[in-house]
Amino acid sequence: MSDEDISTESEIERATLAIRDADAFLITAGAGMGVDSGLPDFRGTVGFWKAYPAIAKLGLEFAEIANPEWFVKSPELAWAFYGHRLNLYRATSPHSGFLQLLRVAALKPHGYFVFTSNVDGHFQKAGFSSDRIVECHGSIHHFQCCVPCGEEVWDAAHERVIVDEERFQAMNPLPTCPKCSGLARPNVMMFGDGTWNSGRTRPQQLRLLDWLRSLKKLQARVAVVEIGAGTEIPTVRFHSEEVAEKFGASLVRINPREPQGPEGTVGLRFNGAEAIQRICGRLPN
Repeated sequence: MSDEDISTESEIERATLAIRDADAFLITAGAGMGVDSGLPDFRGTVGFWKAYPAIAKLGLEFAEIANPEWFVKSPELAWAFYGHRLNLYRATSPHSGFLQLLRVAALKPHGYFVFTSNVDGHFQKAGFSSDRIVECHGSIHHFQCCVPCGEEVWDAAHERVIVDEERFQAMNPLPTCPKCSGLARPNVMMFGDGTWNSGRTRPQQLRLLDWLRSLKKLQARVAVVEIGAGTEIPTVRFHSEEVAEKFGASLVRINPREPQGPEGTVGLRFNGAEAIQRICGRLPN
């Protein structure tokens, strides 16, 4: 066994012990968590354009198309992009690592929470409780008014968006607001987004804060496991590090390209599904 293999085994063992000995489990996740489910992570212009060649032809980068201004300039294009993603997320099943994490989390005496920047709803789809999830960038499975005309955010389960893949245009009728009949948009925080409605996400964040306060009073041992969160949009990484520091907890950072972190971080250079399988395979059933 090479020195690199020995080092990797040592890090996996450290991660396993940290999770095994914890009373409470915080799972944090970025776009890399969905890669093993077959979802694009939009890393870099090349990766994004490979996933969306029609947008490549327009020369638009992810940060440019993921902007609310397109719902004004070209609603058909905006809904082609978000409608395609909505349909993709609905059609895709979460990979096995989700269920493995849930089995571990469900055994913790002080419970678990999920903090994710993903808008795909896959933690809920895998069986995690909606009351134990913070979607810090919103959810594509919920819509809001583009105006906006009020505080409403509604479940989009009944909404359908048909995309003409050839022209990469969403077909009429586009989703509309049930209150004012104006154009609707996903309840997703976009770039340069001054109209994102945080009314659904705010209660999620408050529930997480209440849980963390209770853990502090209980002097609980907390494990923080972060999967697929990069440095380009570091919201998830910052949250992982903040909680780990506050609780003196072990931070297990699973990332095939950027596993580094503050002193004491257990860095695993793997995709999420493989790392989760290696760790959970060592844990008692």
